Amino acid sequence: MTVSSTDLIHHGYVPPAGFGAPQPGVFKASTVFFPNVAAMRHFEWKDKTAYTYGLHGTPTSYTLEERLCTLEGGQQCLLVPSGLAAIATVSLALLKTGDEVLIPDNAYGPSKALAEAELRHWGISHQFYDALNPQDLAGKIGPNTRLVWLEAAGSVTLEFPDLIEQVRICQAAKVLCALDNTWGAGLAFAPFDLLPGAAQPLAVDISVHALTKYPSGGGDVLMGSVITRDPGLHMRLKLCHMRLGLGVAANDVEAVLRGLPSIQLRYTAHDQATRTLAQWCQTRPEFAQVLHPALANSPGHAHWLQVCQGDLGRAAGLLSVMFKPEYSQAQVDAFCDALALFEIGYSWGGPVSLVVPYDLASMRPSWPAHLARGTLVRLSIGLEAVEDLQADLAQALRRLV
Repeated sequence: MTVSSTDLIHHGYVPPAGFGAPQPGVFKASTVFFPNVAAMRHFEWKDKTAYTYGLHGTPTSYTLEERLCTLEGGQQCLLVPSGLAAIATVSLALLKTGDEVLIPDNAYGPSKALAEAELRHWGISHQFYDALNPQDLAGKIGPNTRLVWLEAAGSVTLEFPDLIEQVRICQAAKVLCALDNTWGAGLAFAPFDLLPGAAQPLAVDISVHALTKYPSGGGDVLMGSVITRDPGLHMRLKLCHMRLGLGVAANDVEAVLRGLPSIQLRYTAHDQATRTLAQWCQTRPEFAQVLHPALANSPGHAHWLQVCQGDLGRAAGLLSVMFKPEYSQAQVDAFCDALALFEIGYSWGGPVSLVVPYDLASMRPSWPAHLARGTLVRLSIGLEAVEDLQADLAQALRRLV
């Protein structure tokens, strides 16, 4: 007898329940089957009590969402295709024509570009505030301000803001605050419990996270998350997320789920190696300044101590060095090219160390007073042996002379 396609599509075998393994199963679906019409009409995806369509969630995506809530201390989580998509989703869900958003001057560049292009085009205004001056933030909150973005530490220059005071200012003004928590990763500090043990909890309203970085850990996944604790706020975000048709691939979710159990071990390893190299860089005559929140002379160090629980607290595996002004851009570029173990590339949080030179003058309206003059290079420290990375930096620096 010839087997038909019908026999294969509607095969009657159902595997036995009860299979257990270290990693959750990977469920891929656009269509989700309902047992009957009544179920189709009444199943609810918004509260995760059922499944209705692959875009709205599967057992795999629900599992990752719940584990990320545990990581960051939230209650609800949305998955989006990238960290920038997380930022965009928040802005699109919460802002309308005539509203204003405030963004730190040291924020992730594409977040600033989104405000300067699409948001402005839609009639949403923005201002940049001094991330190291809470009073500048307070003074710029106006009657149309609906959202304040926070970032700790700042992108590229790694200043650590007075996050506690920033959140208090937003709460006093009754303005929502959203934190880009990619650097902290839910490990350096708790975004929804900034004052552990305090009688009155202090929390951001929204935490966005580029899962591309530490949760994935492999440098091979693009994904972001939006985490909240307020059900009403979450639903505003969730419905916008649904209407935009945002979804993530099941195999990418699987990759993040696989990386998540080791995130604390990896974050600690990145942190320890980065501090060792940051201290070594401070001894080098080529650098006018070394930027890393755990260094006593790095901008915002006192705020890092306060939020990240002191010298034994955690910090991400990033450091930036400012070459002295006598070194030309061409010399700095040659230093980057001479590195053998550091690859030239954006992003961070993976096993391979990375280097990127930045034109800081083009990123700020004026040169920040707390930064030395020179050419800035950001280093993302991977999981290579720290002594090998130090030797690589040393040999590249010898090319400068």
